[in-house]
Amino acid sequence: MKVSVFAGAAQPAEVPGFARWAEDAGFDAVTSSEVDHDPFLPLALAAQATSRVGLATGIAVAFARTPMAMAYVANDLQALSRGRLVLGLGTQTKPHITRRFGMPWGKPATQMREYLTALRAIWDDWNTGRQLQHQGEYYRHTLMTATFRPAPHAHGSPPVHLAAVGPLMTRLAGEAADGLIPHGFSTERYFREVTVPALEEGLERAGRDRSEVTVHCPGFVQVIGPQDDVEQQRQVLRARIAFYGSTPAYRGVLALHGWEELHERLHALSVRPEADRWDRMADLVDDEVVDAFCVSGRLGEVAAELVRRFGGLVDQVHLQPPAGTPEQELRAALALLHGAGTAAAPDPPAAPARAGTAGARR
Repeated sequence: MKVSVFAGAAQPAEVPGFARWAEDAGFDAVTSSEVDHDPFLPLALAAQATSRVGLATGIAVAFARTPMAMAYVANDLQALSRGRLVLGLGTQTKPHITRRFGMPWGKPATQMREYLTALRAIWDDWNTGRQLQHQGEYYRHTLMTATFRPAPHAHGSPPVHLAAVGPLMTRLAGEAADGLIPHGFSTERYFREVTVPALEEGLERAGRDRSEVTVHCPGFVQVIGPQDDVEQQRQVLRARIAFYGSTPAYRGVLALHGWEELHERLHALSVRPEADRWDRMADLVDDEVVDAFCVSGRLGEVAAELVRRFGGLVDQVHLQPPAGTPEQELRAALALLHGAGTAAAPDPPAAPARAGTAGARR
């Protein structure tokens, strides 16, 4: 497995130093996400501070930008990083696209399929000389003159990884993307019973091999530091699960486990006006639900549990070690994960009753 680490929490001035640390530590990729900051600026800073580590958006919101706007920034970052960019894209939800970004919303899977087609048509014009001519339901790109055409560079267009929750978007990733990023709001069971079959169906439709798609690890991963309060950290997970679980778009994950009632209760609370509703929602998420969605514990425990759950199934996992983690401990965890390949994973260790919790309390 490859291992990525998130840099987006750092302030812009701190990103170059963080990226150098990640590269020296042995991480395979530094990621930046579109939450409270632009996802691309940190990668530009990281690109100039490093020479080997991969750089990825995890994710950038596709529908917040036209394919042309996305093509330009990705092309520049691919050139700046000398071919190290992975463009991770996601749809976001309708309220955010229409009310936060002020952009139109269609049928997400259909719109995303066209988005990918348009993006690649633009890059083809720039890199191969094929004249831009994309006319679709959502996007039309039919004008590209020499003044606005970037000069070709030696690194080509970046791979595109697609975030997905439901079967439609997952099948699309299998058909048309270079990678699949399952949503954090996912369980091992949902991944095995819903995500993997949908991905395989998409691959079969397109006549592609599994090796052509990088599959990221699903679920939430939480590394608990020696000074962290375990129950406080688990409450953070409860709040995160409650937030996503209240959203109708993610109901299917809970439904697979027979937790439809939890979704209904979470959703009902989420639309109420009380200021304490989010705390009350978190309290509805019990330990069984937390452990289904999350791998949580000390660094070594987390690495072992990721191998147990997903060794042989995924190509890349995300790890966020606490500040001050001893170098030897970090390198041991990375070595364990790097040794768990997709094609021939080792026999996994037995699962603990609650990953990492018992050890973390000692």
